[in-house]
Parts: sequence; C-alpha cells; structure tokens
Amino acid sequence: MADLAENGVRALLLAAGSGSRLRPLTDEWPKPLMPIWGRPLLEHWLESLRSVGVRDVLVNVHHHAEQMVRFLDRPCYRGWVRTVHEVCLLGTAGTLFANREFFEGRTTLLVHADNWCRCDFGAFMAFHRHRRPVGCPATMMTFDTPTPETCGIVETDATGVVVGFHEKVADPPGTRANGAVYLLEPELFDWLAQRPDLRDFSTEVLPSFLGRIATWHNSGIHRDIGTPEMLALAQQDPSPGLPWTENDAWSHWFKDHPVHRLVADLTAACELTR
Repeated sequence: MADLAENGVRALLLAAGSGSRLRPLTDEWPKPLMPIWGRPLLEHWLESLRSVGVRDVLVNVHHHAEQMVRFLDRPCYRGWVRTVHEVCLLGTAGTLFANREFFEGRTTLLVHADNWCRCDFGAFMAFHRHRRPVGCPATMMTFDTPTPETCGIVETDATGVVVGFHEKVADPPGTRANGAVYLLEPELFDWLAQRPDLRDFSTEVLPSFLGRIATWHNSGIHRDIGTPEMLALAQQDPSPGLPWTENDAWSHWFKDHPVHRLVADLTAACELTR
C-alpha cells in the first residue's frame, strides 16, 4: 500500500539524541545505529519506508554526527535521503519548524527513529488517508506497553481520537501508549509556523490538538531501545524479513565493528539476570 507515499508523503526521522541511558555503548557509537539482527536500527527504518514507497526522507543528526553522515552518505541513500546537522539541538517541534519548507504542502511522516518498530506501515498510511475520523490533521501510532509509568499514555474516545495524555506518571489509566510515530497534514504546519518558539512536539504541540488526533494501533513490536534491557530484548525479536541494503563498503566495514560484541555481551548479561 504505497498510495500515500506516491502522492507526496515526506518523512522526518529524528536521530539526533545522545542516547544517554545506553552509555557506555553510546559514548563511542550513535544510538540510531545500534545493531538489531546485525543491521543498524536506522537501516531498519529506511528499508521499512522504502518498502511502502517513501522516497523523500530527512534525517537530523547531532550526537556522533560524523558516524551518522558516513552511514547515510552512501549510494543506496543518495537522491532520496537527506541529512541536516543540528549544531545545537532544536527539539522535535523546532526541527519540524526549521525544515518546514521541505514538508510544505505534503503529508509528513514524523518518526522518533531511536525506537524499534515492526508493523504494517502500508496499513498505517492507508488508515490515515482513507479512514481517520473527519477533522483530525494527525494520526498517532499507539502500542501497548508493559511499563506504562515510563511512557506517554493516551486516552481515546469511541472513535479512537485522543482526548487525554498522561506523560510518564505513576499509575496511569491504561497501557495504550504514544508510539511517537505520526502522520501529519499541512494544517498542523500552518499552526506551527505561528509558534516558532516551540521545541517539544509531544508536550507543546500535541496537547493543543486534543480531540483532533486519530490513532492507529500497532499490534506488532514497538520498543524504546533507550535502555540496555530493551536493546537486549530487541535482539530476540523475530527477523524483520526485509530486503537489505546492498553490501557496500560501509556494510562490510560495519560487520566487524566492536559494537556487535558489546551488544552480544549486553544481551547475555541481561539473560543471566532474568
């Protein structure tokens, strides 16, 4: 299902964070390039988007920017993946605002690309295009979390529209969480253009659209791999079964990178503590 992509969807993959909870792994290697099934997390995202026809992608970089640019500046990504280096982090809303000309007039897929996500992206796009409730300029992907106190829990009405947020609070009302993957219509950018000082999308933008955010539930895999335990669990998830990027010089170099051994040791250590 690529009709939404073929009609002009553009994607922003947020990949600039420091991954502080994954230290010391992220002292030497960026979180979005942590391996899952031997391939960088960001490659999983890019191949998922490619599989549904998304051909215009912007990736913001900051932490370990040199390694991120080296990964992205390869023949397999040239012409459809661009990078923007944020010398100072702008925040999620700030990055959208700073790059608004790239997304102008388009449906935008906004992704926190340091999450591990497996789902039917074609169905997600088809829901937003054809079945989201009238009056909703945004569709949020949701998932069920085993640790609701660490997530942004959402409340929805009978039509699946968001009517309440509970951001990382004790004993929230439910386990349905914001997956930080969104499809956004130009109306939201028009609103954002009038508020250039906003920085955070989830706490400063979304609350203003309560009652106007549709939800699509991911019943597959969704993990915040920001902790060693979640990164270790991701290594045991089923193979994504996607076609992989050609085996170029970078991928051959990456096969022998020390991060693979570090992640394998981390996974073994987490298994021993269960």
